[in-house]
Amino acid sequence: MSDQPDQQLDIRSETCPMTFVRTRLKLDRMAKGELLEVLYAGEEPARNLPKTATEQGHAVILHEEGRLIIRKG
Repeated sequence: MSDQPDQQLDIRSETCPMTFVRTRLKLDRMAKGELLEVLYAGEEPARNLPKTATEQGHAVILHEEGRLIIRKG
């Protein structure tokens, strides 16, 4: 499997809880195993997005400031 994202979501202008709502809606429309690159801003999404994605059965492949790559589980 490639580590190149299949899709991208830019939520830098969003605030919680919309950051994960938009991320979850995007993941729901993707196939299992696909990669989603999420561009975010702020400390709250940095904490909450990886935690919630993992709790929902997805894998966090990369987490760096302002950028997250999630493999849909």
